[in-house]
Amino acid sequence: MTEETHAPLAIPAREDGSGHMLPPRDRIWRRAKIATVVVLVLLAAGALRTVVANIVNERATANATAQNAKQYVNVVTPKIADGAGDMLLPGTLRGFVESPIYARATGYLLHWYVDIGAHVKQGQLLADLDTPEIDQELAQAIAQRQQASASLALAKTSFERWQQLRQRDAVSQQELDDRQGTYHQDLANLAAAEANVKRLQQLESFKRIVAPFDGVVTQRNVDVGDLIDAGSGSSRALFALAQSKTLRVYVQLPQAYSQNVKVGMPVAVTQAELPGQSFRGTITHISGAIDVPTRSLQLEVTLPNADDKLRPGAYVQVALPQALHSHLLVPDNALLFRSEGPRLAVVDANGVVHLRAVTIAQDLGQSLEIESGIEPNDRIIVNPSDSIADGDHVQVMSKTADKGLS
Repeated sequence: MTEETHAPLAIPAREDGSGHMLPPRDRIWRRAKIATVVVLVLLAAGALRTVVANIVNERATANATAQNAKQYVNVVTPKIADGAGDMLLPGTLRGFVESPIYARATGYLLHWYVDIGAHVKQGQLLADLDTPEIDQELAQAIAQRQQASASLALAKTSFERWQQLRQRDAVSQQELDDRQGTYHQDLANLAAAEANVKRLQQLESFKRIVAPFDGVVTQRNVDVGDLIDAGSGSSRALFALAQSKTLRVYVQLPQAYSQNVKVGMPVAVTQAELPGQSFRGTITHISGAIDVPTRSLQLEVTLPNADDKLRPGAYVQVALPQALHSHLLVPDNALLFRSEGPRLAVVDANGVVHLRAVTIAQDLGQSLEIESGIEPNDRIIVNPSDSIADGDHVQVMSKTADKGLS
C-alpha cells in the first residue's frame, strides 16, 4: 500500500479495506457544517412558518369574534303625519239632561203610572205616595193655626178694650202694655202656625211624583208598597229621566292636540251597531284646563237625535278632523320600554346607537305618533334588542324606510 501526502495540509490520504481512497478530514468537517447549517435553516423556517400561521389564525379569530359581536339591525326613517285623516276618540252618549227622581216625602208607594221607555212631558204624574204621618201632621198644624187665630182674636179685643179704659184713666199704662204685648205675641203665634201649615201642605204636594222635564224614563226602581225615604242621600231613586232628542258626548282629547280644536268645530259620531251611518255633531264646550292624571282636555259634543236612533249610555266613536301638525310616525315595534320612560334607538352615520327619549302623542295600533324626541331623517332601529345601550356599534343591514307604516 502506497501513502500520498495532501499537499496543502500534508495530511496523508487513507485507504479503506477495499483499496479505495478516503476523503480528507477537512472535507468531512465542511460537509458536517453544511449539513448542520441546512438543518438549522430548516428548523428556523419551520418555526417561522408556525409563528406566522399562529399570527394569521389569531387575527382571523379576532376578526371573526368582532364580526360575530357586532349587531346587525334593520332601520326605518319616520314618516311625517301631516293631516293624516280624522282622529277617533271613544265616548259615551249622555242625555242632554239626565236626572234621577227622588222623593221629597217619606211614605209608601201607592201607584206608579209610567215604566221604562215611556216618553213623558214636564209635570206629568209618575207616581203617588201614601204619607199618613204627613197627613196627621198637617191636620194637627191646621188645628194649631185655628187655635192661634182664636187666641189672637181674644187678645185683640182685650187690647182694644184696655185702650178705652186707659183713656178714662181707669187702668194703668203698665196694664195696657201687658195687653198690647199679649196681642203681638198671639199675632206672631198665628204667623208661625200659618207657616207650619204651608210647609206641611208643600210636603203633601210631594206625594205626587211628577216629571221635571220632557224626556224618556230610563229607570224605574220601585214598586207598589215600597217604603220610600225622603232625600237623595242613602235612599234610592224612584225613576231616572233623560232628554234623548238631543244628546251629549264627552271625549278626552290628548294634550298634544289641545290647540287644534275650537268651539263650533263639526265632528262625526259613529256607533258599531249602526254600520255605515254617521251622525253629525258640534263641539259646544271645551274644558278650560288639562286634566292632570290623564293629560287630556275634555270636550263636550252636542248631537241632534230627533229620530231616537241613538240611545243614551251607548259607546260611540267621535271623529275629529285633524289640524295640520308635524308629528312623526314610527312602527310600534321600534319602541323601547325603559324605567326612565319610552325610548327609540337611533343609529348615526358611524353606526353608533343613541337612545332618544320620546313623547308619544297617540297610539295608532301598528304605529306610534311621536310628538318630540326624533327628527325626520333619523334612522330608527326596528325590533331592537332589550340589551341595546347608548354607544353600541351596530351594522345596518338594510334601509326599510316607512316599513310597517300606513
